[in-house]
Amino acid sequence: MKLKVAKFGGSSLCDASQFQKVKKIVDRDPQRKFIVPSAPGKRHREDIKITDLLYLCHAQVSHRVPFSEIFKVISDRYHQIAKELSIPIDLSKILLDVEDQIASGASLDYVASRGEYLNALLLAAYLDCQFLDAADVIKFHEDETIDLTKTQKEIESYVQNEHRYVIPGFYGSLPDGSIKIFPRGGSDISGAIIAKTVNASIYENWTDVSGFLVTDPGIVPGCRPIKTITYRELRELSYMGAKVLHEETIFPVLEAGIPINVKNTNEPENPGTMIVSYRDPIDPPGSITGIAGRKDFTVLAIEKNLMKSDISFVRKLLSILENHQVRFEHIPSGIDSLSLVIKSSELSGKLDKLIEDIHVHCKPDLLEIHPNMALVATVGHGMAYTPGISSKLFTALYESGVNVRMIDQGSSEINIIVGVENKDFEKAVASIYQAFIG
Repeated sequence: MKLKVAKFGGSSLCDASQFQKVKKIVDRDPQRKFIVPSAPGKRHREDIKITDLLYLCHAQVSHRVPFSEIFKVISDRYHQIAKELSIPIDLSKILLDVEDQIASGASLDYVASRGEYLNALLLAAYLDCQFLDAADVIKFHEDETIDLTKTQKEIESYVQNEHRYVIPGFYGSLPDGSIKIFPRGGSDISGAIIAKTVNASIYENWTDVSGFLVTDPGIVPGCRPIKTITYRELRELSYMGAKVLHEETIFPVLEAGIPINVKNTNEPENPGTMIVSYRDPIDPPGSITGIAGRKDFTVLAIEKNLMKSDISFVRKLLSILENHQVRFEHIPSGIDSLSLVIKSSELSGKLDKLIEDIHVHCKPDLLEIHPNMALVATVGHGMAYTPGISSKLFTALYESGVNVRMIDQGSSEINIIVGVENKDFEKAVASIYQAFIG
């Protein structure tokens, strides 16, 4: 039987009513063998995520401040879910043990992981599934990188039997047995690692949205959803600020060629967005997949006569950035010119000295500083090798009165990045959407 791994986010498991929705989804498909829950998220705008409360508990202990009132809020959340759903589990002793561990100075990783641990215990009991502690199957090396070989060895014995398992997300264990968490958003990573190690047919990522949208709905209300997107397109959009999956989620399943289906727990019949390794053929040609961007960049435009003849020019320039611990985003270039696109925050307190060093060591003929810039990326495999794409894009910007200050197109031709002023950012995104999507 083909196996599915289903990860449910914090919004999908924030209260009893959401637990009921998850149960219906899981029961509907016997292929959903491994269920990966996050800790309870916000129930409403003013609410606080359980993980954030656990971080606060650890901070209180670190400063020798009582944390019992905060922990009571955590305990009450879990007790309420268990009571409303009549889940046959005695949480009191488990919660008391967690509280004692926190009071005794347990590590931040241990404390932060308990949200997923407790939620998985509840969900396993509610679904009548087997609970499988992530510490027993998700293994890290001593250098805190994931040990996929050992993880696969630990989990493979659970694949062939008839049981369905609930494995808490967000954490695993180091060789000495201590808890190690992933970065925030780590339950997504947990699910992807499990999907890879069990060779799942699909990795379902259940959340509170029906997949991804072509662009920010705050800029283009009612914008179209993305039905299918490739890993490469997703990475381009994620890099440019689109709110998509945590980047580290992509790589475990990318290597195994496992598709990811991002779906909505509140609208389970919606097909959501399918993330695939590659989509061929592209239909229709000239189509785009998404538009994303970010504000607040500074562009250093540098010109020097016969720059291309100076083999060491770029090396010296990048060495100066390295010396000042300044990272660049893009370097569009011409014959005797190039531009450094840098986040403005990277230059805080460093710009004057950086410019001075560039003048001293690179001796440019002209160096201009353009602050308050934004980048807009138009991404899609359907753009590659299609005549007229650039014309369509720049015509749309021209007709909307957006002044393009920079152009950068990747060699793969799946993205075109334009630099515009911050004040024109939203207008640029909306005009590109209108031109390609309508």
